Amino acid sequence: MQTIEIIPFRPELQPAFESINKEWVEELFSLEAFDRAQLEHPKENIIDQGGAIIFAKSGDEILGTVGLAKVNETTYELIKMGVSKKAQGRGIGMILGKAIIQKAREMGAKKVILYSHSKLGPALKIYKKLGFQAACIEEGKYVRCDTKMELDI
Repeated sequence: MQTIEIIPFRPELQPAFESINKEWVEELFSLEAFDRAQLEHPKENIIDQGGAIIFAKSGDEILGTVGLAKVNETTYELIKMGVSKKAQGRGIGMILGKAIIQKAREMGAKKVILYSHSKLGPALKIYKKLGFQAACIEEGKYVRCDTKMELDI
């Protein structure tokens, strides 16, 4: 396996952020308005709001991505975790998960939350391995989500 490098968001990586996430969202669900805003304009809707986005790269190829959206001074939401289909099954989701939790710590987070869906088994397995615990989900937060998890860091 080639070396996986974790790199931060740069504007020229926006198309990779958008395509990797659209691939899985459109396959299993439908894009919501907040998805389009985050995917098409991640700098304005994630980075400039106090969040972060990172990528897993091998050689010149972007294989996966994940972001953090700032909820408040000590809480961040893990968002838009995706690994390209051709790179799945290589441990990249776990690498991204560990890296984004470390990024959250560096940003001052005490808690990371995430929203997901019960049919995303591989993702939920990664989250559990990373230490996330089930939490009560708020009504109407996201249309497609039926699962909330939290990690105290």
